[in-house]
Amino acid sequence: MTKTFTYDDVVRYLYAETSPQENDDIVEALASDFDMLAFYLDSLELQAQMDRIVRTPSSRATENILLYSRQYPMNQPADLPV
Repeated sequence: MTKTFTYDDVVRYLYAETSPQENDDIVEALASDFDMLAFYLDSLELQAQMDRIVRTPSSRATENILLYSRQYPMNQPADLPV
């Protein structure tokens, strides 16, 4: 029986959330469906681009955090719930 795969299945495959049997079936489906393969390749490229995104806080945000943290003594023990 031939299984039909969706784009959601391809995304699951991309993020290694599929079983070994599903992996084999999806690879076979990608080999026979050009549109699905194009979607997979585009998604793979987007994933790589997203991995390169670096977010840094503004200088103002960093300064506010440091100012807030300076309100507390350095050697103050933490209040742990009992």
